[in-house]
Amino acid sequence: MAGAGGGSPVACVLVAAGAGVRLAAGRPKAFVTVGDVALLVHAARGLAAARVVDRLVVVVPVGLEGETRQLLRDVTGAWSCAVVAGGATRQASVAAGLAVVEDAGVVLVHDAARAFTPPEVVARVVAAVRAGHDAVVPAVAVHDTLRDVTGAVVDRSRLRAVQTPQGFSVDVLRRAHAVPAAGRGATDDAGLVEATGVLVRVVDGHGESFKVTTPLDLVLAAALLVSRADVAAPLPGTPS
Repeated sequence: MAGAGGGSPVACVLVAAGAGVRLAAGRPKAFVTVGDVALLVHAARGLAAARVVDRLVVVVPVGLEGETRQLLRDVTGAWSCAVVAGGATRQASVAAGLAVVEDAGVVLVHDAARAFTPPEVVARVVAAVRAGHDAVVPAVAVHDTLRDVTGAVVDRSRLRAVQTPQGFSVDVLRRAHAVPAAGRGATDDAGLVEATGVLVRVVDGHGESFKVTTPLDLVLAAALLVSRADVAAPLPGTPS
């Protein structure tokens, strides 16, 4: 495996260009707020807290570039940050972000809808790429009983639900996007890369890295924020 060098800069393409039709919030999903903060800002804060990302490229719907720069001005002050317009598909949006990634050995692709991904997951993915794995995905065990379309039970012990950020050696991801037909039908960048013959490494994800897709997910996200605030608050009577 080619792998990324231990000292290589890390870039992250934060994909925030989706319309969010299923969320039915009246605006693009990444700009919907939880706790009065846009999902894409929550996502950027998590990436910053991981302290392993050097450069951020945010991909947003056409016309929202200026608003995005304003939203992120306090989050990305210490980073190299670019904002670009996305394409008609998620794959096209990732390609648009990847096109402006320069001088990086590791590239992450992160979905802004997974806005509450713990920083340790981000660090874990980067560490695995730097250890020599050209494609890395975080994933969690499947807890539901599953059946296929014939009604047969599926062995869930062999299954994992894939999350983001997904990490790659930058050259590997660029090659995969250069021949997208090879990954026709791929639902994420790891699938696109795998179609070129690269093995995908799975590392531990986290339950808090769920994808905000439906109105019920927004309720869960709000509850998670309250829970995090309770954990962070000092106990009564303790020094602040």
